[in-house]
Amino acid sequence: MARLLPTQTDAAVERSDTPAVLSLDDDATRDVIEALSSETAYEIFRLLNETPATPSRIADQLDQSVQNVHYHLEHLEAAGVIEITDTCYSEKGREMSVYVVSKDPTLLFLGTEDDRPSLKRAFKSFASLLGPPSILLAAGESVSRFVTPE
Repeated sequence: MARLLPTQTDAAVERSDTPAVLSLDDDATRDVIEALSSETAYEIFRLLNETPATPSRIADQLDQSVQNVHYHLEHLEAAGVIEITDTCYSEKGREMSVYVVSKDPTLLFLGTEDDRPSLKRAFKSFASLLGPPSILLAAGESVSRFVTPE
């Protein structure tokens, strides 16, 4: 018998071209840092960067309780770094939210609001040295892999 309700999502991780820029004097910065400060929340965020997932799938992947995952998802969503993108249903017919990273990437810099113009100039200079945006993306991904411990 065919299932009437979808048990999987066809949602994808989408990215916007316009990043949100947070500085030290921005109230949202504290929320983002606090939301990502827990090892579990950080691992949830990394998992959602790879693929959309339901709380139960996240719990299975990270060997955590669903209640613990829900706790961290609420904080990550309140900070604006993740969002609900879809709904699917469990085998028992229960509705489940599907989470993804927010469409707008977030850039956190260690300066104040007054430093934003110089930050933008620095990025424009950096981009002009690297060439087209696709090269900038490739360079950023390579640097990220080099800097981020596995």
